[in-house]
Amino acid sequence: MTLLAEDLLLLLLDDETGKPLVEGYTLPRVLAGAVLLDLTLDGVVEPSDGTGEVKKGRLVLRNRTAPLDPILAHAVAQLRGSKPMKPEAAIEKLGKNLREAVLGRIVERGWVHEAKGKVLGIFPTKTWPSVDDAHERVVRAKLRAALVDGGDPDPRTAALISLLSAVDAAPKVFPDEKKKAVRRRAKEIAGGDWAGVAVRHAVESVNAAIIAVVVVPAVAAGGS
Repeated sequence: MTLLAEDLLLLLLDDETGKPLVEGYTLPRVLAGAVLLDLTLDGVVEPSDGTGEVKKGRLVLRNRTAPLDPILAHAVAQLRGSKPMKPEAAIEKLGKNLREAVLGRIVERGWVHEAKGKVLGIFPTKTWPSVDDAHERVVRAKLRAALVDGGDPDPRTAALISLLSAVDAAPKVFPDEKKKAVRRRAKEIAGGDWAGVAVRHAVESVNAAIIAVVVVPAVAAGGS
């Protein structure tokens, strides 16, 4: 199974131009949120309920067995090497070099390729156009069934939608659909009862953290 971060990055790269659909500041942070949600769905990480030694809301490692996936294993090692953190701090920590790691993964899988160029013939650029969209088509079909057709998503698809909703990217993934309807449905799914209580609290915490470290600073910068 692929990581949520891999599927999310495929969705957030324009298939033709290979350019991200979200700001450069946003991408590594929402990918870090995806890694946290993968660890949550696997029962590895969850926010403390405050009944133990760890303050309420800070992230706790519940399973000491390192995940087999290298990206998830590295994330667990980073979390284990620090005191229990708030989700916002964890996202900032896990986001470092994460974009490059996930890009390397989807390039290695043969789904995109790295294209190098120059702006004005001087400044080097990199983009990641689609090569093989078979996997992405499957992911998009599940998203469309939930966001456009109104179906009930499975937990993994719902988690992916919640991440897109946190950075208001769902309408960008389906630009030919009515933006307000897609945005509204994404928020509805993100806040829905599609997971157990512990996972539900974790999803809420991660999404709130993404908004705190991405959306709020962006709005403040735009108004200054």
